[in-house]
Amino acid sequence: MAAPVTPAARAEDSEAALNAALADVPELARLLEVDPYLKPYAVDFQRRYKQFSQILNSIGENEGGIDQFSRGYESFGVHRCADGGLYCKEWAPGAEGVFLTGDFNGWNPFSCPYKKLDYGKWELYIPPKQNKSVLVPHGSKLKVVITSKSGETLYRISPWAKYVVREGANVNYDWLHWDPEHSYEFKHSRPKKPRSLRIYESHVGISSHEGKVASYKHFTCNVLPRIKDLGYNCIQLMAIMEHAYYASFGYQITSFFAASSRYGTPEELKELVDTAHSMGIIVLLDVVHSHASKNSADGLNMFDGTDSCYFHSGPRGTHDLWDSRLFAYSSWEVLRFLLSNIRWWLEEYRFDGFRFDGVTSMLYHHHGMGQGFSGDYSEYFGLQVDEDALTYLMLANHLVHTLCPDSITIAEDVSGMPALCAPVSQGGGGFDYRLAMAIPDKWIQLLKEFKDEDWNMGDIVYTLTNRRYLEKCIAYAESHDQALVGDKTVAFWLMDAEMYTNMSVLTPFTPVIDRGIQLHKMIRLITHGLGGEGYLNFMGNEFGHPEWLDFPRKGNNESYHYARRQFHLTDDDLLRYKFLNNFDRDMNRLEERCGWLSAPQAYVSEKHEGNKIIAFERAGLLFIFNFHPSKSYTDYRVGTAVRTFKIVLDSDAAEYGGHQRLDHSTDFFSEAFEHNGRPYSLLVSKRKEEQNITFPSSMKFLPIITSTQHLPKLNLQA
Repeated sequence: MAAPVTPAARAEDSEAALNAALADVPELARLLEVDPYLKPYAVDFQRRYKQFSQILNSIGENEGGIDQFSRGYESFGVHRCADGGLYCKEWAPGAEGVFLTGDFNGWNPFSCPYKKLDYGKWELYIPPKQNKSVLVPHGSKLKVVITSKSGETLYRISPWAKYVVREGANVNYDWLHWDPEHSYEFKHSRPKKPRSLRIYESHVGISSHEGKVASYKHFTCNVLPRIKDLGYNCIQLMAIMEHAYYASFGYQITSFFAASSRYGTPEELKELVDTAHSMGIIVLLDVVHSHASKNSADGLNMFDGTDSCYFHSGPRGTHDLWDSRLFAYSSWEVLRFLLSNIRWWLEEYRFDGFRFDGVTSMLYHHHGMGQGFSGDYSEYFGLQVDEDALTYLMLANHLVHTLCPDSITIAEDVSGMPALCAPVSQGGGGFDYRLAMAIPDKWIQLLKEFKDEDWNMGDIVYTLTNRRYLEKCIAYAESHDQALVGDKTVAFWLMDAEMYTNMSVLTPFTPVIDRGIQLHKMIRLITHGLGGEGYLNFMGNEFGHPEWLDFPRKGNNESYHYARRQFHLTDDDLLRYKFLNNFDRDMNRLEERCGWLSAPQAYVSEKHEGNKIIAFERAGLLFIFNFHPSKSYTDYRVGTAVRTFKIVLDSDAAEYGGHQRLDHSTDFFSEAFEHNGRPYSLLVSKRKEEQNITFPSSMKFLPIITSTQHLPKLNLQA
C-alpha cells in the first residue's frame, strides 16, 4: 500500500510544477506577478503555451514556417499561370474524385480531373490554349465537382473562391472567377496605430436611408466623411465575409475569402479601405472563425461529401443554438485555411486588424451555453476549455502581430477568461482588447427594469470599472446586438414613441424628450470616460437613432424599413437629433486632445446613492455626473487632485440640446480641503449639474460640467 502524500510533499510538488511552468513559458512570471491568484493554474498556461509552441515548430519543420503556411490562397483555389495555363488545388480528403467545370469547358463535369496527392490534397494543371488567350476569363462561372465515396456527384464552390454572386432569383450563390486585368492599386499607407481606439461599428448594407442594400461606393462617399467628422479613428466593418443569408447580419459565412458581392466588387471594398486610410482611420474586419454556415451548395459544409473535412464530425461539429458547423481546429489543413484567411484580409484588402466574433463559443466545449460565468477561476481551466481552439487563437494573434505589428485584435468574449488579452509569451491569448460586454447589458437592464430614480450608482460604477488589470477593454453603451429586432436602441428605450412626434425644435421640450436627450448623452460619456481603454459606437446610434434593426426576411415581408440608417435625421436642422450628434462629435474630439482612453483607470471619488452623483478623475480631467431626476445642487463639494479648472464640455450647452445654465467664463479653484480621499476639493456652484469634466488650466485645456433642468421623475420601464 502506498504511503499517504504529506502536505509538505504536496507543497513541494506544487512548487516544482510552478517552477517548470515558469521555465517553459517565457514571461509567465509577469502574468503571475500581475495576478497571483492564477498561480494554481500555472500548469494550464504551461500546457497551452507548449501546445502553441509545438504546432508553431511543426509548421516550421514541415511547411517552412508560418509565413509560408499562411499563404495557402497562393496555391489553393484556381490561379492563372504565367504561361496562360490554369493551376488548381483543393483539399478534399473524403472525395473519391475531384473535377473542375464551368463556362470554359461547356460545363462538362468530368473533362478536367484533379490528380490525387498525399494528405487529401488534389491538384490540376490545364495547359494554355494554342493562341495563348485566357483559358478562364475574368467573371466566368466555375464549379468544383466532387464524386463522393457513396457515388454522389456534388457541385461545390471552392473554399478559396474570391468572388461569389447570387444572380436573379437564384437561391444559391455562383462562383465567378475573379481575375481583373487591372486590380485596385492602393494609394495610401496604413495609419499608425492610434493611442486611443474610438471605433465606429458599421454595416455597409444598411448605411443608406433608402430601403435597399447600400454599396461600398455609397459608404465610401457618404459615410466615411461622417465618421471622420465625428472623431472616430477606427471602423469595424461587419458582414464583409460572404454570407448567403443577409438577415444573419454576416455571421453565417459561406465563402471565407470572398468579400460580399451584394455591396459591390472586391476592388470597391479596397477603395473603401484605402479612402479610410487617407483620412487617418484604421479599418478592422469582423472576422467569423467561430463557426460556418450549414450551406453545402454554396458553403463549406459537406464540401467533400462527408460531414467532417473542415469541421468536427458528429454532434461536436454542430452548434445547436446557431444551427451552424464548428471547425476542427486541431486539423492541419483547417489551420492552414483559417490562418491563410487572416493573412488574405490583411494583405489583399489591407485591413488593420480584426474583431473576432464568437470567441466564447470557441473557448469552451459548452460554447458558453447555459453558463453564468461567476468569475470563479475554475470556470476558465480544465476539461471544459477547448484548448485546440484556444491554440488556434494564439496562432492567429501571433500571425497578425508578426505580419503587421501595429494591427489590432479584439475578442468578443463574454466569459472574462483570464489572460485572453495577455501576450502569448505570458501564456495568454494574445488579443489587444476584449469587448466589455457587461456594460451594454447593464444599461439595457436599467432601462428595461428600473425607473431612472432607482438606478444604483455603485452598481453602474462597478460594471464600468470591473475589468482585469492590464487587459484592455472596449467599452460601449450599445452595439448592433442591443438594437436587433425584439430590442431597441438606447434612445428608443429612453424616449420611445415620442421620438415620432416631439423631436422638432419648433415644439417645446416634453419631459420625456428632455430627460431622454440628457440621459443619452450622460450614458455615452460615462461609458466613454470610465468603461475601458477603447470605445465603440454602432453607426447611427450616436445621434439617437430611433427604433431597432431588422433585416428583410419572410417574417417581415422582406421589408428594408428597419435595415437602414436614417442619417438624414441628423442633417435636418429642425430636428433635435443634431444635438446628440454634436455631443458625440465633441466628446470624441475632446478624448483625442486629452487621451483618457489611453490613461490609467479612473479614480472614482464619489458614487453617492442619495444624491445620485458620480465623480471621478482620469487623464487630468474631473468628471461629475448628476443622475438625479429632480434634484439640483448648489455649492456641491467634489474631491480632486488638481487646483484650477475650466469647463471643456457641457451637456447643457445649447449646441447639445441643453438649457445654457452654466457660465463657461467661470474658473474653478480647488482648496486644500481633503474630501472623499482626495487632497483638494472644490465647490461646484451651479444651479443644476448633470455631468462634468474638468481640466486643469495649467495644461492649457479646459474642463467639463454638464447639466439638465429639474425634471419630473420618469418611469423608463418598457
